[in-house]
Amino acid sequence: MSVALTPSRVRARVDGTVQGVGFRPFVFRLAEEIGLGGYVLNDERGVVLEVEGDAPALERFFGRLRTEAPPLATVERVSREAVAPRAEREFSIVESERHGQASAPVSPDAATCDDCLRELFDPGDRRFRYPFVNCTNCGPRFTIVRGVPYDRPLTTMAGFEMCDACLAEYRDARDRRFHAQPNACPRCGPSVRLLDAGGAAVRLAPAAGDAVAAAAAALVGGAIVAVKGIGGYHLACRADLEVAVATLRTRKHREDKAFALMAPSLAHAQTLVTLSAGEADLLGSPGRPIVIAPRRSGAAVAESVAPRS
Repeated sequence: MSVALTPSRVRARVDGTVQGVGFRPFVFRLAEEIGLGGYVLNDERGVVLEVEGDAPALERFFGRLRTEAPPLATVERVSREAVAPRAEREFSIVESERHGQASAPVSPDAATCDDCLRELFDPGDRRFRYPFVNCTNCGPRFTIVRGVPYDRPLTTMAGFEMCDACLAEYRDARDRRFHAQPNACPRCGPSVRLLDAGGAAVRLAPAAGDAVAAAAAALVGGAIVAVKGIGGYHLACRADLEVAVATLRTRKHREDKAFALMAPSLAHAQTLVTLSAGEADLLGSPGRPIVIAPRRSGAAVAESVAPRS
């Protein structure tokens, strides 16, 4: 004789870096997989959720909540309390709430993931060479946020309405862009243009390609290019061209402090500096942090990149 399990309902608060890291979509998929009803939302402090089901299923859910959290998430604390069951069988992501002072930490920006890089360089993909490609597992976070809870209306992406294709990804629980707040494509997202030093649009000859290709050509030619993203500016020049680096240093009034050096790959970075295994791991991590490392003798890097260092 089988015995029916009495459903229970638990309300939980999850503290830590759980906004802007795909945590709500993760909770949604986990609850659906286990067969729980309820909801999840962001608020000014972190993530709040309610789950309903039999006791063993609830324990499985909370056990996996920490161990299988998204790679960019940091779960610091899960507090839970029993609440009255509602006989709810479906699970959903509901609108964020804000009642008090915002204190939820927002994830730092994360380097473009391998999946997005494949799309970026795939001529058959609709995001081919789209500079703002991102998904739940990567892309801008801290640099675009204007407030918490971390939702699109409180980011610099608020002015870009998703097209039907992007919106379908955003709403699909099986898509890696499910509830990815910066989601965009060439049809609906930020676009790229090239301006001269006076702020006037540069007319591009057909042979110059698009604005990104023209900016790359300018860099190769020794120019300093200010790259404006959806979160700020990046000043760039050729690191192997002394006159370009020295000019940038003069214009920034930055006499000695080293500039950050960008490399297209870890293998290329290792031709310029000596890296330990730990430093190499850091450079390949989602944060892609700046790592201080000793310069290799004969490296093709201008002296002005790190004077007397």
